[in-house]
Amino acid sequence: MLTSLSLTNFKAWQRIEKMRLAPITALFGTNSSGKSSILQFLLMLKQTADSADRSIVLHLGDEKTPVNLGTISDVAHAHAEHPEFTIGVEWTAPRQLDIKDPDTQRTTLCKSDKLAFFSQVVANGGGKLTVHDMEYGLGTTTFSLIRGTAKDAYQLSTNHPSFRFRRADGRRWPIPTPIKYYGFADEVRTYHQNAGFLSELELAFEKMLRSIYYLGPLRDPPKREYTWAGGDPTDMGRRGEYAVAAILAARERGETIPRGRGKSKLSLEQYVAHWLKELHLIDEFRVEEIKKGTNLYRVHVKRSPGSSEVLITDVGFGVSQILPVLVLCYYAPQGSTILFEQPEIHLHPSVQRGLADVFIDAMKIRNVQIIVESHSEDFLRRLQRRIAEDQDIDEKQAAIYFCDIENGKGKLTPLQLDTYGNFLAWPKDFFGDPMGDIAAMQSAVMKRKGVEEE
Repeated sequence: MLTSLSLTNFKAWQRIEKMRLAPITALFGTNSSGKSSILQFLLMLKQTADSADRSIVLHLGDEKTPVNLGTISDVAHAHAEHPEFTIGVEWTAPRQLDIKDPDTQRTTLCKSDKLAFFSQVVANGGGKLTVHDMEYGLGTTTFSLIRGTAKDAYQLSTNHPSFRFRRADGRRWPIPTPIKYYGFADEVRTYHQNAGFLSELELAFEKMLRSIYYLGPLRDPPKREYTWAGGDPTDMGRRGEYAVAAILAARERGETIPRGRGKSKLSLEQYVAHWLKELHLIDEFRVEEIKKGTNLYRVHVKRSPGSSEVLITDVGFGVSQILPVLVLCYYAPQGSTILFEQPEIHLHPSVQRGLADVFIDAMKIRNVQIIVESHSEDFLRRLQRRIAEDQDIDEKQAAIYFCDIENGKGKLTPLQLDTYGNFLAWPKDFFGDPMGDIAAMQSAVMKRKGVEEE
C-alpha cells in the first residue's frame, strides 16, 4: 500500500511534500485545482515502468496508455524550459523484503516491509530528460546513485554502517545513466562485486507500480451484447470497457470472495449483484451467453422483485456507470491500489453515499487501497458518518485533502478528522457557498413578500 507521495514541478504542483496516503484517500476541490494531476503523476510512473522502451525516462503517454500528458513543457510547472522533477514514493510491501549480505549470503543486510524511492529528473531544454540521482530505502537503510561532477559519472553509496559497495577488479569504467527514472544500469552490477541485490529493490518498486489500477471518469455506455472469447483482462480499461469480460473471467476461474466470519462466499457476479441491490439500483443482475458457443453475452437485470427482466441498456444509465467501479473493487488483486476519477458521475446522491460503503467494504474484505478524486459531498458525508460509527473504518484509515490554486500554484490542504468524523477545520468554499445561496434566497423571499404586501 502506498503510504506517502512527494513531487515537485508537475503541472499545477510546484511541490508536494510527503502527502500521506491512507487506505482510503479522497481528493476534493474546484475544477482545475490539481486533483486529477496527482492521479496522473502516479499513472505516469506506472506507464513508464510498463513501457518496453528502456531509454525513456518518463513516459508521458500516448493513445494506448492510461494517461497522455503531452510534452515536457505541458507537464512542467509554469511550463518551465528547464524543469527539475522530483519523485518520492513510500509504500508498505505485502511481506518483508530480506536482503542478504552479498559477501556471506547468510546474514541479513537489511530487512523490512517499509520501502521508499526517490529520484530527481532534470530536463536539458531539448525535450531530453536525465536522472540526476535516485535512492531506494528499505527500513532505515538507503542505497543511492548520485551523479558526480564528471560527465555521465555516477557513484553508488549507502548509509549502512558496515556495508560498502566494492568495485570489481580492472579498469574503473564510469557508471552509465540509469534506466528509465528508477533502474540501475546493468553495468552497475557488472562493475561492482556486491551490487547484485539492487535488482530486488527495483523489482519491489515495479511490483508496487503494477498493483496500481485506474478507472477514468468517462465510462462506456451499456451495450446490448458483449463479446468475450475467454480472455482474462488485467483491468477494467480507462472507460470500464472490460467490466463484463472480468466478470466472465472470474466465473470461468471459479473465484469466490470471502465476506467475513459467518457469511458465505460469493462469486464476483454475485457480489456485484449484491451491491447493485444494496444501492437500490436494481433487484437482480446476471450475465448470460446468448447461445452456447457464440461468445456473445447479454447483461440481464430486474428493476424490482415483481418486474420483468430486461437488458442493462433498458434501465437507468447509472447502472452501467457504476458497474466498472464495483467490478474493479473486487476484481483487482488483493492489496492493490485503485485510482478512481469522479466515480460518482451520473449517480443519484443516495448512490454516491453508498459508494463510500462500497470502498470501505473493499478495503476491509480485500485489503485494497482506494485513492479517489471526487466532487461529491454525499460521498464525503457518508465517509464521515462511518468514521463516527467506528465500525469498519477509523480516522487513521482515511486521508482527505482539499486542492486549490493559490498564486498560480497548487495548494494541498489536509483535512484533519477527529474520532467522531468531524473536520477540525473546514476550508473556505469547500463545496461552494450553499449557505450564501440559502441566505440570498431568504432575502429574496422577504423582499418579494414585502412588495406583494404593499
